[in-house]
Formats: sequence, C-alpha cells, structure tokens
Amino acid sequence: MNRTTTFRQLNAIDAIARLGGVSRAAEELHITQPTVSLQLKLLEEAIGAPLLQRAGRGTQLTPAGEVMAGYAGQILRLWREATEEVAALKGNLAGTLRVGAITTAEYLLPSMLVAFTADQPDVKIKLHVGNREEIVRMLAMHEIDLAIIGRPPTDIRTQATPFAKHPMAFIAAPDHPLMARRNLTLQDLVEENLLVRERGSGTRNTVERLFREAGLRLPLGSELSSNAAIKRMVSAGLGVAFLSLHACTLEFQAGLIGLLPLQGNPIERDWYVLNLPGVRLPRVAVAFRGYLVEQGQAEINRQLESFDVILRRLHARARRQRKATPAQGERG
Repeated sequence: MNRTTTFRQLNAIDAIARLGGVSRAAEELHITQPTVSLQLKLLEEAIGAPLLQRAGRGTQLTPAGEVMAGYAGQILRLWREATEEVAALKGNLAGTLRVGAITTAEYLLPSMLVAFTADQPDVKIKLHVGNREEIVRMLAMHEIDLAIIGRPPTDIRTQATPFAKHPMAFIAAPDHPLMARRNLTLQDLVEENLLVRERGSGTRNTVERLFREAGLRLPLGSELSSNAAIKRMVSAGLGVAFLSLHACTLEFQAGLIGLLPLQGNPIERDWYVLNLPGVRLPRVAVAFRGYLVEQGQAEINRQLESFDVILRRLHARARRQRKATPAQGERG
C-alpha cells in the first residue's frame, strides 16, 4: 500500500470539502477536474479507504472523507503558519493574502494591493470578486481571510473595521431631461427607469434602503449583473442608475454620464474590511488589514484627485443648466 501523501492531495480533499465538489475544487486550484480526481484517488490508495461516494446526481464525502478533510485543513493551515513564521525570522512578510471584494471594490483594490506588495516580494495575492452575498459566504466558509465590503452583514458575526469613505451617486446621461431639473428629489425618480444591480449586491441594498427610508417604492427598471452594463445603458439614455463613483471615473472623464442634481448627491458610506472573530489571521492578512486602516483613505483620495476636479466641473455645468431652464410651473 502506498503511504506517500502530498500537499497536492491534501489541497484536493480540502478544496472538495469546502467547495462541495470536484469541479469547483478544480477551478479554485487552477487544475483540471481529472487532475483533482487523480489526486483524490492517490489519497484513497494511501489511506486505504474511499473518500467520495455518489449522492443522487452528485457526490459527497464519505465518513472517512470527512475525517481526512478536517485533518487536511489543519495540516495546510499549520504549513502556512510555519512558512510565515520562518519568513518572519528573516524579517520578511510571506504567504498568500486571501481577500474577497464586492464587485465595486475591484475598481479601487488593485492599486492598494500593488502598493502593499511593492516591498513584499514573497507575498502572493488570491483575490476573489463577487456580489455581497457571495463574498460574505466565502468569508463564513473560511475560503478567504478578509472581505472588502460596503456594509457588514447581520446574519454572521464579523469583526468589521471601517477604513475609507465610499462615494455613491445617482447618475444619468448628460442630456437626460432630469439633468436640467431644479429641486430634484427621490420622488421625481419614482417614475423613471431605474437600472439596478442584481439582488444580493451591496449597491442594490443601499439604493433600496434610500427609497425605503424616504417612504417611497423603489422604481425597478432593468436588473443587470454588472456595473459595466448599467453604465452603458445609462450613457445611451436608457435610464438612470445608482452606482459607486469608483466604478464611474472613466465615464465621467469622457463625458458619457453625469451626476443627477439631487440634493446630497453623491452620498458617502464606509468601506469596511471584515474578518471572522476568534479565527487566527495569517500574518499577511493582519498586515494588509493594518495597511487599509492606516493608508486606505489616503490611497482612495489619490485615486479620486482627478475625479474631484471633474465633479466640480459637473456641478458648475449643472448649475448653469438649471439657471437656463425655467423651473417646473414656470413653463408656458
């Protein structure tokens, strides 16, 4: 009987247990499904027991598989900690930074990761991007160590630390009729075609809450699963939207979209970095969380410096348009 067990085999059973199947394990490990199956087969030969069994149309871990997956996870965590401790002895930061971010954060996070790893050549990045529900689930399932999100969840306990302001705004095409309106309010948007993200996204949750707090129904127009699709439809004049300004910088610079002249638009919320309480964070995750808290706002300010100039121009243009357009009730 072959008693040799490798980290590839342990990674395979660990990923299958966490993700619920061979295909998702293969995707995370960046290998083919047959390769994952081969590693599992070799592990079964090493321990002398089957690890997977048929369950309806899919598969599930056998009792031996459950035991092996539990120990595999512990071994892999200990190995990561050991390599980090050895790197620390040499004065280096090492390891894999496993971070998840909501879709909007992908516009601001890359530059932060570049700045963080500039002097840390032994740090590797494993970045997952998804909607709010997906990122919260990954944190709860220990698939990531840190989550970058706009509002902490209420269904699981997390340690949530705000690290920067998050500007969000109602937008429309520059020639949209609402752009020239005076005293625009949320009530004026009720009859508009409001383009929204899918359920579960942080942006969708925020705009729903804004209308609910104002005692208004949310005027759902088209539901889209990406910020890019929403921006294209807005610039084409097919509706108005509520998006993070981080996601719209290029479109504002190109003059494809503009800020609706609502009082208090844009609004500011907080960006949070989340981790699970009571779970030991790898050194690299602790270091990145500290970097975000200490330098995150300054980095975002640098990203938005040119955007602030654009916003001032947009506000000035909107004021000129409103002065040149009679208020409602003055027409005729």
